[in-house]
Amino acid sequence: MKMKRYNKKFKAEALKLSDEIGVKKAAAQLGIQYYTITDWRKSRKATEGASKPILTDGEMQIRNSQLERENAELRHANDILKDALGFFPKERKK
Repeated sequence: MKMKRYNKKFKAEALKLSDEIGVKKAAAQLGIQYYTITDWRKSRKATEGASKPILTDGEMQIRNSQLERENAELRHANDILKDALGFFPKERKK
């Protein structure tokens, strides 16, 4: 049994369609096997995971300071909410 080859453009369009309408419907509409699209999706996921950009030291420091700032803001908001809870009577349970 000879395996059919598909070009990159066809694969990209098939993956896009499967993202929009689902793998089963896309496979039926394109006249290809379900497992073919699922294999392409697995390959895409593996490739995307491996191609994430690596941050430089400067970018890492900037991102780290942004996250520290955000963390401080969230801690402050949590403290305000904890203090606000003290204003409500504890015996208000029904």
